[in-house]
Amino acid sequence: MAKALFLDRDGTLIHDRDYLADPAGVELIPGVPGALRRARDLGYLLFLFTNQSGIGRGYHTIEDTRRCNARMLELIGLGPDLFAGVCIAPEAPDQPSLYRKPSPRFVLESIARHGLDPALCWMVGDRESDLDAGLSAGIRAAAVCTGKYDAAAWQPRLRPGVPLFPDFAAFVASLP
Repeated sequence: MAKALFLDRDGTLIHDRDYLADPAGVELIPGVPGALRRARDLGYLLFLFTNQSGIGRGYHTIEDTRRCNARMLELIGLGPDLFAGVCIAPEAPDQPSLYRKPSPRFVLESIARHGLDPALCWMVGDRESDLDAGLSAGIRAAAVCTGKYDAAAWQPRLRPGVPLFPDFAAFVASLP
């Protein structure tokens, strides 16, 4: 069975800019391109799983988010088909939601669609909702300190058994 990484976008792969709508504001977190290349070389399928409540709040459109994703892929430089699947959850926190993290729905659907082994899958992100989406789907989760929380702020928020890494590159370096 296949293995996969489910990756949050803002605060994990790119710097978190609240309600990012302009592709000019996309800035990769250092080490991300090399880490994605290594993860792919290790045989991981890569999935992008991003909450974008600015769409539901009316601050920007889903097309703005798609343009930002395209800019991110351009900066990463590993091709437009880097991700086996992309989930943009457009709902605001107070709106009915199917995919907004902490919902595990995208992860569960991807596991079924791609024949993934949950024991070989990770959700990596910078917020509790990222961790909870992965854990609720029965996969492992890892936290990174490149978003809203540094290591000290993460400590009371971490879930049992969830490792904390300085950044995504450090997480990928830990993979067998």
